[in-house]
Amino acid sequence: MARSGRRKAPQPGRTVARVIVASLLSLGVLTGLGVVLVYNHWNSNVDQVPIGDQVKNRPAAKTKAINILVMGSDTRDGKGNGVDGESGGGLSDTTMLFHLSADRKFAYGISIPRDSAVMRPTCYRDDGSEIAATTGYVKWNEAYAAGGPFCTIQQFEQLTDIRIDNYLLVDFNQFKDMVDALDGVEICLPQDIDDEERNVHLKAGTRVVDGEEALAYVRVRYGISGGIDPNRTRRQQAFIGSMISRALTAGILTRPDKLVSFMNAATSSLQTNFKNIGQMADLGLDARKVGADNIKFVTTPWIYSDKVSSGVEWTEAVDRLWALVRNDEPLSAEFRKDALSASDEPDGASTDPSPDVSESGTPDGSSTGTTDEATDPAAPGGSDGLSTSGREAAGLCT
Repeated sequence: MARSGRRKAPQPGRTVARVIVASLLSLGVLTGLGVVLVYNHWNSNVDQVPIGDQVKNRPAAKTKAINILVMGSDTRDGKGNGVDGESGGGLSDTTMLFHLSADRKFAYGISIPRDSAVMRPTCYRDDGSEIAATTGYVKWNEAYAAGGPFCTIQQFEQLTDIRIDNYLLVDFNQFKDMVDALDGVEICLPQDIDDEERNVHLKAGTRVVDGEEALAYVRVRYGISGGIDPNRTRRQQAFIGSMISRALTAGILTRPDKLVSFMNAATSSLQTNFKNIGQMADLGLDARKVGADNIKFVTTPWIYSDKVSSGVEWTEAVDRLWALVRNDEPLSAEFRKDALSASDEPDGASTDPSPDVSESGTPDGSSTGTTDEATDPAAPGGSDGLSTSGREAAGLCT
């Protein structure tokens, strides 16, 4: 009797394992036992900490998309972490929401400037005790200082009504090692950076930087982009895009030496609620399917603010941005006009810039979130990509 034509459902985790094992064994780098040991080593590197009861009153998950909150921490004492004098200060230097669509056809990262003025909600310690909400405005990264990554997640969910599925807490030394495992990442600087006080010296031009230079590039805020944190955030987005592009084209899965080095770097000192490396690998393959062209990076729309020292605040346009995430919709024209893409060349050659005005139409380069016929989500046409002057304000080449 003939068998039914029903095929067995694909199992992505096994597919990833087969690719890794096949690439390692085909080149005779490791034995089958060695593969198991390496995989277990990567899992043991990860500090798997579920979100648990430290995040309360959580919004419902409205779609099957995946929302990951990525936090770059400078709190873990390590040689080389300090670039702008804040290592060990108990702050999260970088916060980015990464949204991967349910159909895996698009993805985008939304950066939140650390100097954003917010009213922090009540947070909770691991023993259940409360960390009282602030009575006035504080900077975004105060939440991390008050209660670590879970307070940041609590703050994000309460202010956006977006549920976080997974989080990643990354150490900056870990970041350096990931760059080195890729044999460096390409950047482009429009001018030299010479910050004597913090000993940061980077030459102008397009070139590949190693991990040490990369860390200086993404963290330095003086001598480039006006010392403004949202502009530095743009520079970080451009670097992450270049890093993603490098990882997708460097043959990671077909080069066992690169695979092992990159995974060792990526998993060291990593805190997350992902269950294991296989789950993260599946997600990485999903992101690869999206393609670099369809991975965008934007920043929460902002204006200067006196609510906190040297701060900024979100404009009303941010509500429209959060709504796109909640409804699992791609970026509208309003936000694509200011977006960077993972496929952009560091010198800006592959971008499709808007007319040569600041990214918001304001002289200082702040993002007001205002719209017109060219940028209204309902309007036809409109250009994608950060404008020339927007790139200049961020310290990016044009």
